[in-house]
Order: sequence, then structure tokens, then C-alpha cells
Amino acid sequence: MTPRNPRNPRKPRKRWATAICAVLASAAVARQDAIPPEPPVAEAPGRAAAPAGAGGAENHAAAGEITPALDASVTRGLAALAALQSPDGSWGGPRFQRSAALTAIACLAFMSDGHLPGRGVYGATVERGLDFILSSVAETGLIAADTSHGPMYGHGFATLFLGEIYGMTAGGPDTARSARVHDALLRATRLIVNSQNSEGGWRYNPVPHDADVSVTICQIMGLRSARNAGLDISKETIDRAVKYVRDCQNEDGGFRYQLMVGASAWPRTAAGLASLYYAGIYEDDALEKGLEFLNRQAFPGRGQGIGSHYFYGHYYAAQAMYLAGGQRWAEWWPAVRDEIIASQSPDGTWEDGYAGSSYGTAMALIILQMPKRYLPIFQK
Repeated sequence: MTPRNPRNPRKPRKRWATAICAVLASAAVARQDAIPPEPPVAEAPGRAAAPAGAGGAENHAAAGEITPALDASVTRGLAALAALQSPDGSWGGPRFQRSAALTAIACLAFMSDGHLPGRGVYGATVERGLDFILSSVAETGLIAADTSHGPMYGHGFATLFLGEIYGMTAGGPDTARSARVHDALLRATRLIVNSQNSEGGWRYNPVPHDADVSVTICQIMGLRSARNAGLDISKETIDRAVKYVRDCQNEDGGFRYQLMVGASAWPRTAAGLASLYYAGIYEDDALEKGLEFLNRQAFPGRGQGIGSHYFYGHYYAAQAMYLAGGQRWAEWWPAVRDEIIASQSPDGTWEDGYAGSSYGTAMALIILQMPKRYLPIFQK
């Protein structure tokens, strides 16, 4: 049965995972059983002009989603995040000074407000970040800079960033940069496809050995963004990724870290749910069980506070609840919005105990600006 849009039951959702062709080892792209790329994204409310294109009311903020307190918080947060950018265009943290992951996430925070190279108050900020990411692309396609952890985390976020940039700016005046972004995106997606392991997932390094849910969701989102931007992604790759994520779900609805036996935790449950949604699964018992687990374990404002993996978990939980739609989103959104706004520091930043203020601030800003629907990955 064709899956239905949770915000509009009469409108079918496209099954990304069942109708797309293989990314080949060369620039030639096979078109067997493919669906054409989706049309350009719609302009949404915000401070900077967004690319014009097709779209509907479902990609605009609903009444009450964006409040004056949110606008004020975002304004302070964006200014603070811009001040944390290094002269070379990168962002870093306490454990890594020049990070592809943090740079990509920070740029996505600005793009969530409509700022793009050559467009918006922070257009130059995003442009410097993009140039840093492009300078970090190896001949193999791996996007990596200084890091204290496996490079596939950063590679996945950087691929997502390039897919969003390309989808929002292709056909613009800077054709040379657009060609560089397309080339980097194509090579980055090839590396993801070629490094998928036999279980269907990915882990820290670009080799097909073991896998975990956390790294796997980064690659799935990168592939989804690339597909939205017009690249073809192998149906087999997505089907195998879906199976891996499904196999990591426990009976309580939560997700464990890897295939072997392990406890459920709400941050990786949020990541697992987002993985399934972005792989084209919209109606499934696995989703319902996982959403119920999230509600039990991590509903904002019930005393958990800003602890370990807070921003990571809520980044994915907000996406999962938004894609679930209906009452789940209507209840979750104001709770997480108000909790994040209340936790902002006087200097405009948010602090993550492990990854630092650049990471915490960028992730908080992406979550707070989801209702603006600027990023194609967040549009329906």
C-alpha cells in the first residue's frame, strides 16, 4: 500500500527506498526503475530569502510553532555561533579543533534560517564553511579534518550539508562552485555506498567491517539529502540499511547500539526512528513502538535536563516526531522548544559537556528552526 503523509492523509508519500537506481562507480548514472528528482523546495518564512520553487502549506510553520521567544533565542544563538567560527571557515570543539562534522552542523544551523552563500546576513559565514568542507574532500571522496573519533560521523554530516547546499543553490549564479559541490557530493555518496558492511550498516571508518546505529543514521541522512538533490541512490543499499536498523530494535521498542544484545537508550532510539523515516518507512509497527519508547523515556520537561547526548538525541527525536506528525508532534514540539530556549546561556550559546559550545549551539539552533522548513531534508 502507498504510504500516506502523516500531516495530510490524502497525500501519498513517495517511497524513496523502493524506486531509485544505483550510484555507479563512474559519473554515468543508470536510470532503471528510478523516480525523477523532486522539484526545487518551497520558500518558507525566515530572515533570509530561500530558493523559489514548488511547495505547499505543509512546508510552512503552523500557527504557534514559532514564538517571539524562539525568534529572540535564535537571533542570539546565530550571532554567538558565527563568533565561534575559525578564520579558515571551520568550527571545532574541546577534542578537535577543525572538525568536518561540526562545520557541517554549524552551517546547517545558519541554512535553517535561510542563509546561503551570497544570501542573508550570514551568507559569508556559510560560504567560508562550505569552502572548508570542499577543501577537506580527499581523492577517495572521504570528507574529514581534525577529529578525535571515526571520520564517518563527520563524513555523514558533511554529505548531508553538501546535499542541502546543492539542492538549495543548484542553478544559481556561481556555476563553478555548484560544479565543485556536485562533484564532492557524488564522490562522498559513492564512498558511503562502497563502505556499507555485510550487515547493512556503517561504523567509524570507511571500510565495510562492523556497524552501529549512530553512524548508520548519519550515512542514511547523507544519502537521502543527495537523493533529494537529484543523485540516484541504490535501492539495494537502502534496503540493507533498513534491515540493519530494524534488527537493532529491542522488544521494548527502543534501539540498541549494535546487532548484538544490548540495552535500549532513547538517543539511539531517536536515531533509529529517523533512519527508518528517511529510508522511506512511514507506516510500521517498529515506528509506533519506538515512538512510544521515546515518549516514555525522553519527553522534554520531565526532569531529565540537559545531560549526556541531550542535543544528539533531541536532534533526531524532533525529526522523528515531526515526521510522525499529528498529536505526537503537536505535544512534543512546544515541550522541547521551551526547554531548549530556557537552557540557553547568557552569551547566546548552548553547552554540550562532551563536544562543546559550537556543537551544542548548532544542534540547538537546528532543532529550534525545524518549523521554518528551510532545509529540504525537513520538508514534506
